Amino acid sequence: MSAAAASADLTQEEPAADGGLPRLLPPPGHGGDLAGHLRTHGPVPYRGSARALIPQVRAAGLTGRGGAAFPVHRKLEAVAAARPGRAVVVGNGAEGEPASHKDQALLHLAPHLVLDGLQLAAEAVGAGRVVLYVRHDVRVRARLDDQISQRSARRLDRAAVELVSAPARFLAGEESALANLVSGGTVVPRFTPPRVFERGVDGRPTLVQNVETLAHLALIARYGPGWFRGLGTPDEPGTMLCTLRRADGSVNVAEAIIGTPLASLLDLPAAASPAVLVGGYHGAWVPADQVSRLTLSNASLRPAGAFTGAGVLAVLPADRCGLVESARVARYLALESAGQCGPCRSGLPSIAAAMGELAGLTGRRRDPRVLENLSRWAGLVEGRGACHHPDGTVRFLRSALQVFAGEARLHLQGGCTAASTRPFLPIPAGPATDADWSSP
Repeated sequence: MSAAAASADLTQEEPAADGGLPRLLPPPGHGGDLAGHLRTHGPVPYRGSARALIPQVRAAGLTGRGGAAFPVHRKLEAVAAARPGRAVVVGNGAEGEPASHKDQALLHLAPHLVLDGLQLAAEAVGAGRVVLYVRHDVRVRARLDDQISQRSARRLDRAAVELVSAPARFLAGEESALANLVSGGTVVPRFTPPRVFERGVDGRPTLVQNVETLAHLALIARYGPGWFRGLGTPDEPGTMLCTLRRADGSVNVAEAIIGTPLASLLDLPAAASPAVLVGGYHGAWVPADQVSRLTLSNASLRPAGAFTGAGVLAVLPADRCGLVESARVARYLALESAGQCGPCRSGLPSIAAAMGELAGLTGRRRDPRVLENLSRWAGLVEGRGACHHPDGTVRFLRSALQVFAGEARLHLQGGCTAASTRPFLPIPAGPATDADWSSP
């Protein structure tokens, strides 16, 4: 398998012997200490002036690894256009996606690549403030504080790094919600325009990049665009971190070459799985019989209605009901909305309730029009939210209704094929009711 090692809290894989990996993650047993990082990569390769690194990033073809796959050089150029010293750079490690552990693994095993990338991004845009935004965890924060102090003692960083804790919320990593919280407000998305790169933290132009993206940036600055393009595909170069959730319940984070066949990453079980969730809870279900024809690339996944997203690949066990799993996720996503616009305040709760009714989770008699209602409500909320949360939720819902259409018909008749009711996809503990909980 073209994959490399994982988080300390998850199953670890041996690095591939193909000479290309690992890039981001060290081999199993090697920690993320500063001395080891400097032996492997050397000090931060500063360019000495703003914008100097941007042409290399453009030539490398690096795209964001937080889910949207937006070209990184375009964000850098937009923020660099601000007055020198006014911009803010934020490394986004909130990882609000419950099924993902890639950012957690990277910050644990290779934090100095992330911190190098943060410094290089700050230099490239001429930032006056640098923030590392990570999920709220006392141990994680203490470890990062210590690592930042070690770098300061060695005078590796030209800009002071401020640590900000992200609440355990699905939308905590959304750019405008992040900008609100770092500015001292609540973690709720803003209506746009203006975009965050125009007016973000404290009203200043703000560059927000996922921590994995920053780690790639640090490697490109050292080894060049040609090296980065040595793996991957011409249109989607490089590698990416994936959280692999297999049908047997095992979970690991792997670094995979973009373009790798999905089947080689997932080790699909002999007992056929009905489907694979690709991209996370704003991603899409793909029938398992299509997976053998797909690769880890947006070009391959888009015709199947999916995309790489947050790098989540979850194989649904053969004894679970995909409709039930999807209904649980839909309720979670509805509860996680900011509740500040119509689609999230009214649309998503109605959709989640209907999904729960169809799946048999509510105890209520199924309305024979439930499928019709779901289709109509999905169309009403799509493209109308303050952020993309309704759109992502609807994409997930539609894929579930399409892939599990046979199961939905069976549920309308009161049946279900599942042999086990034990939940498979992780849902964080939350409120017992549908009450709004948009504050941290």
